[in-house]
Amino acid sequence: MGFRTILLDLDGTLVDAFTTIHRAYGHTLPHFGRPAPTMAEVRRAVGGGLRNAMAHFLPEELITEAIALHTAFTDRILLEDVQPMPGALALLQALHARGTTLAVYTNKHAGASRRICAHLGFTPFLAGVYGAGDTPWLKPQPELAAHVLDELHAEPATTLLVGDSPFDVQAAHNGGFVCWCVTTGTHDAEQLTAASADRIFTCLPELQVALLTEIAR
Repeated sequence: MGFRTILLDLDGTLVDAFTTIHRAYGHTLPHFGRPAPTMAEVRRAVGGGLRNAMAHFLPEELITEAIALHTAFTDRILLEDVQPMPGALALLQALHARGTTLAVYTNKHAGASRRICAHLGFTPFLAGVYGAGDTPWLKPQPELAAHVLDELHAEPATTLLVGDSPFDVQAAHNGGFVCWCVTTGTHDAEQLTAASADRIFTCLPELQVALLTEIAR
């Protein structure tokens, strides 16, 4: 059976928000006597939610305060630098035109995720945007997958997650569905292969060709 429901990660998959994320860490960490991180350090840290990422830079007792600073600064600059990944809007348009149910499935804060999707013109093609704070769960917890599929009236057997990290692969497999990855975000093909991604693509246009073939089955 072809895919009827496609969940899409946001940062590194549909959008390039790394400049925004890097600026937020550069603003936050010096408040705690830490140097501003490099872009490479930030890319290595993100993927499992903000608390998990912040733990790469600060001890546990400082993380809650740091998250508050990081979030407040991010809210102010959220739309200044964010860009759609090449082919993102075309992918959503093509899949939506074929009757596929589409939703964003991210560990980014839900409110910020919805603002970005609206700003970049994604919202009309989405059945939902599911992010941190919407539920008690984050990727890769299976409870989140079950909740989202229930909301979308979807079945694991006909669901696909498109992502860019091992967190996405684990999230999909924990939920009982397939994960196709792109190497446009935080991890390369070797790392995604090691994480057991079901298929790997270099970019969204390449993935779109394969998806449209699969949906047509």
